[in-house]
Amino acid sequence: MSNIYIYIYMSDMIQMYDPKREYRNHKTDIDAAIHKVLDHGIFINGPEVAQLEQTLSEYVGVKHAIGVSNGTDALTISLLALGIKPGDEVITVAHTWISTAETISLIGAIPVFIDIESYTFNMDHTKIEEAITDKTKAIMPVSLYGQIADMDSINEIANKHGLYVIEDGAQSFGAVYNGKKSGSLSVVGTTSFFPSKPLGCYGDGGACFTNDDEIAKRIRAIKSHGGIERFKHEYIGINGRIDTIHASILNAKLEYFGDETLINRNKCADYYSNNLKNVQEFTLPVVKNNRYSAWAQYSIIVADKELRDNIVSYMKSNGVNLAIFYPSPLHYQVCFKNKSRCMSLNVTEKTADTIFNLPCYGEITRDEQDKIVRLLRNFFTQ
Repeated sequence: MSNIYIYIYMSDMIQMYDPKREYRNHKTDIDAAIHKVLDHGIFINGPEVAQLEQTLSEYVGVKHAIGVSNGTDALTISLLALGIKPGDEVITVAHTWISTAETISLIGAIPVFIDIESYTFNMDHTKIEEAITDKTKAIMPVSLYGQIADMDSINEIANKHGLYVIEDGAQSFGAVYNGKKSGSLSVVGTTSFFPSKPLGCYGDGGACFTNDDEIAKRIRAIKSHGGIERFKHEYIGINGRIDTIHASILNAKLEYFGDETLINRNKCADYYSNNLKNVQEFTLPVVKNNRYSAWAQYSIIVADKELRDNIVSYMKSNGVNLAIFYPSPLHYQVCFKNKSRCMSLNVTEKTADTIFNLPCYGEITRDEQDKIVRLLRNFFTQ
């Protein structure tokens, strides 16, 4: 009985993301796409995969879009395709999900953590050059919470020092920077199609993007056991393919992604901003003038950890399941001890203690947002 009670209680909460809502809105088209795959039975490398890659290529504005098994594998495959080797250094950030640095370590390279901007939570490009050594081979900025990092400045520094740039765009598919889409702004871009991402499938999925023919060839090989063709393996690779059913779901969702999903996520974020701007205790997220965010999360900063934790506890006790992304930066994780290098990370550490994240997706209702806003205001008057 207790398990049933917990399920009912949790189901009544406002969740960070509820994939069932989008599915119900587009059930007919999504079901038809899935059943087409079930009918033809080509569950690996079916025609929907090629269709997805063509659509993604056109949408992002790159020559090559390659579907892969998830956003983590997209990063691993990209690093391998660029020839990053054990002992090489890759500059990245510690305020992100572990996949960003985990993939660097998995191939034997060394993540070098630099600080972030306090107002966008993305890589602070002014901190890059002091972290470069003769071992540095690449920079991996993260376009976090839906907003693209400062790619022009990052690319300029990379070109100056002969480094690759890999954009970790796991949370920013559909975002725009100076008229260009996330994934098209560096030698290789990646994304994730995890269900809660701006464009999500119903399991794991991801993609790599590039304009370089040779790099695209390597990515395609590495994600298929290193094979250029069947039984001929030029590279050491992985089993990193996207499943046909997931490709079919993404194809269906791409039909309305730009005209519905992104617009509604931005409306959701605008509503928070307009209704929380007068809460003096909050520092609200900033989207720079030359960017359009995909709003994977809506992130708020407060003065200190105690206040943040009290707010999150209060909201959860009142039926709102807020999140904290990310409460412990990567350089604090045991797995990176003696396997990484850190610059000064004052902003990163302060952010980890003071950030919390609101649900921000197209299907959240106005009544739910009103409740979230009302509770956040009431917290300071109780």
